[in-house]
Amino acid sequence: MKTNTFLMVSPVLAGAIATLLAIPGLQADTLEEIQQRGVIRIAVADEKPYGYLNEEGNALGVGPEIARRILEDLGIEEIEWVATEFKNLIPGLEVGRFDMAAAEIAILPERCTRVLFSDPNTSYGEGLLVLASNPNRLRAYEDFVERPDTIRVAVQEGTVTQAMFEALGVDPERIVTVERLTEAVDAIVRGRADAFAATGMTVASLEQMSPQVEAEFNFTDPVIDGREVRYFGGFAFPQDAEELRDAVNAALKEEKRNGDWQQTLTRYGFLQKDVLYSYRFTAEQLCHGAG
Repeated sequence: MKTNTFLMVSPVLAGAIATLLAIPGLQADTLEEIQQRGVIRIAVADEKPYGYLNEEGNALGVGPEIARRILEDLGIEEIEWVATEFKNLIPGLEVGRFDMAAAEIAILPERCTRVLFSDPNTSYGEGLLVLASNPNRLRAYEDFVERPDTIRVAVQEGTVTQAMFEALGVDPERIVTVERLTEAVDAIVRGRADAFAATGMTVASLEQMSPQVEAEFNFTDPVIDGREVRYFGGFAFPQDAEELRDAVNAALKEEKRNGDWQQTLTRYGFLQKDVLYSYRFTAEQLCHGAG
């Protein structure tokens, strides 16, 4: 019988663990070592619908659900879930805090220099959370560049969205960073920010948290270098965990051949477009700038 245990690590303890583990010659556990001990450590960033923990400490979201089935196929029955901020996912993999991340981290060339990625498990676009009725009429990320007033946008620290606003040339003083998604709604309601920018799926989930905010229905997807911005999320691993990554990739390929994978994505709100785009590129292509 499968058992899923949950470990919540405090920021102070996490820092101490990272310091202790960040030593020369540190190597990731091999697939055989993980299979022998029967438990794998997987991180999530408490971000719906990608990967999060409920009040009982059970991992939910598209990443954890697909990961469970894949790891069961690999003979790994127990999962130790580690909750952390998004910005700590890649550093945590680098220093061995966990063996894998199931947070649908966007596969980007700069991230590929630090961790290994599986082929895409999901694809997703951008979105904008605003005050109810959208009094500032904010409908695009470009509004924060073009508008002459002092509207401010909140972003989650360490995300691609934060980097996108910086690349668009938005004044840093107009970018408010939050560590946790729950802080995003509070920032809008209390007037620290006029909107929160994140992936469309994240924005849709946050809309349910308060009647004082809403997802902008007429949002215009950002276009950079002539291409609509779209991300491809995958499982992430330490750089020297090729065997584990390859095994997960093979099992993921089988998952995507049956209806359960698509049904899981659809149940968490992914659209048919998101499902189809998930087949478009491999991790290798994305690591070399495709997408």
